[in-house]
Amino acid sequence: MHKQHKATAAATRKPPATSRGMPAQYLLEAGGLLRLPQVLALVGVSKSTWWKLVREQRAPAAVKLSERCTAWRASDVAAFIEAAGRPEVRA
Repeated sequence: MHKQHKATAAATRKPPATSRGMPAQYLLEAGGLLRLPQVLALVGVSKSTWWKLVREQRAPAAVKLSERCTAWRASDVAAFIEAAGRPEVRA
């Protein structure tokens, strides 16, 4: 990919979306639970960094839905973003 094409692609990116195509920011407004890909799209950190923050209790605690299914409360993630100095969701 040429440098010029990368810049154009970055300028035309859409907001992070869920698996159903809904922009992730609406999930915070709607409330409920967020799965890991949705949280990462909103917070803008890598998976390993997110889990490190959770382990260090610097990010919201996870809610175990089953043995292999983890989620976070949307309200907790919104509060985390606000406290981190990011009042706006990443676009």
